[in-house]
Amino acid sequence: MQELSKEELNVRRPVDKEPKWYVLHTRPGYENVAKENLITAIEKYNLQDRVFDIVIPMEDVVEEKKNGKREVVQKKRTPDYIYVKMKYGDDIWHQVVRTVGITGFAGPKGHPLDMPADEILRLRLEKPAITETNLVAGDIVEILEGALNGFSGTITDVDTVNAKVKVTVEMFGRETPVELQLDQVRKINN
Repeated sequence: MQELSKEELNVRRPVDKEPKWYVLHTRPGYENVAKENLITAIEKYNLQDRVFDIVIPMEDVVEEKKNGKREVVQKKRTPDYIYVKMKYGDDIWHQVVRTVGITGFAGPKGHPLDMPADEILRLRLEKPAITETNLVAGDIVEILEGALNGFSGTITDVDTVNAKVKVTVEMFGRETPVELQLDQVRKINN
């Protein structure tokens, strides 16, 4: 993120013309609470035309249980942070930071900075613009990233609306269903 000068920090910001992604810091372990409370604040203050999306990025992680078995669980990619797509302006700052569970915007001295495009892609905050795919149930695919990178599995369902696939992966002696983005898998030619 870029640094702001003292002059830039003291200038009131007008409302963004286009929505941008911002990072909000939360109390430890309060990401879900902060998200729900922010949704309530949006409704209370009638901010539906200013706040468009709230995301807590998740990822699949292989975890070993006490009994020695391993399973895939979902974990937060960036604990203590949530991401909000909004048209920011100084007039909305108080409604956001007064929300229970939110400690402030991530940025110099709590002044929000919009996120760079490469960070938005890395965290998968925007849904991929994939509307068509040649993948169908029964296809064998290789997983290209995440905890299951390099594993192969069989597609059980394709959701082109949300650009996701459900894949059954055999690991640790049993079949495990996982949900992935379309761009996280590649069809293996038979």
